[in-house]
Amino acid sequence: MSLHVITPGLLTTVQDRGRPGHQHLGIPVSGAMDQSALRLANLLVGNDFDAAALECTLMGPVVRFDEPTLIAITGGLCEPQAAGSAIPMWRPVLLPAKIDLKVGGMHGTGCRAYLAVAGGIETPLVLGSRSTYLRAALGGYEGRSLRAGDSLPVGNPATRSAAIEAAIETAIGIASEHAGVANWSVSRDLVPRYTHTPVVRFIAEAADEAVAACAESLTAQTFTIGAQSDRMGFRLEGEPLACSAPAERLSEAVAFGTIQLPPGGAPIILMADRQTTGGYPRLGTIAAVDMPLVAQLAPGDHVRFSPISLEDAQRLYLAREQDFAQARIALSLRFHS
Repeated sequence: MSLHVITPGLLTTVQDRGRPGHQHLGIPVSGAMDQSALRLANLLVGNDFDAAALECTLMGPVVRFDEPTLIAITGGLCEPQAAGSAIPMWRPVLLPAKIDLKVGGMHGTGCRAYLAVAGGIETPLVLGSRSTYLRAALGGYEGRSLRAGDSLPVGNPATRSAAIEAAIETAIGIASEHAGVANWSVSRDLVPRYTHTPVVRFIAEAADEAVAACAESLTAQTFTIGAQSDRMGFRLEGEPLACSAPAERLSEAVAFGTIQLPPGGAPIILMADRQTTGGYPRLGTIAAVDMPLVAQLAPGDHVRFSPISLEDAQRLYLAREQDFAQARIALSLRFHS
């Protein structure tokens, strides 16, 4: 089966959870900006968490499938439609064959939506991942964002996906010409609480007194997401931070959510397509549980920072992972898969 792109949207790419393990070769991890939204979309259609899906930025695509298809849309608030009729987000939806699915534009909180398909998008693996890294034309579909006329291969649905699809068919009638919506969803506790003005927690860098003092000043103001922000990094606008530490140091490894301070005093949050090392002073790293909130920010949105200890950040991360694991177990029990 194939996914056919009718209109591509503003920036639509194939993304999974990324390609870790190659940073020592200078290859970025990439992957979905909002990892929680990707994982939940895959959960809803019965895929493994790391299956590839479409990441849609600001304005989503219109796509069509050859056969009846189980899909789910998560992430930033949009108004998806199937054959012109509204369908909900955060629920499994069974689409009839050859109808248009419109993801729509982001009109509320969030700027990225995720479209998962039962079986996952099966573009070729590159270094163990299907994620698109645009700067190097690596992975995804020909290493680029989607265009009208593209056809992407879709994998075979798992047993769990087939069970979800069968339950919807039983509820709406197997011959229905309309999209069928499941009568269940994931717990709202698993859905990130997106906002245009999040307060995100970060583990402050303590390389030396100068950097520690500058990291402390990070919490004193509200920053605006700059217009030059992209999948590589978010540039923050506000009162420049003064740091007595050297403007550049020996390069060291960086992570998803590392906060760097360039010479101009405007912090940068490193995102999914970040470089593998950096020489600017590191003010800290955003807690992993809060990165979905950051990933959904658009230029003009605002962000504040609040310190958290490494131990508390790890505790929150482990609690979230346990919640995801329990949701997957609950789905397996419900559909005997």
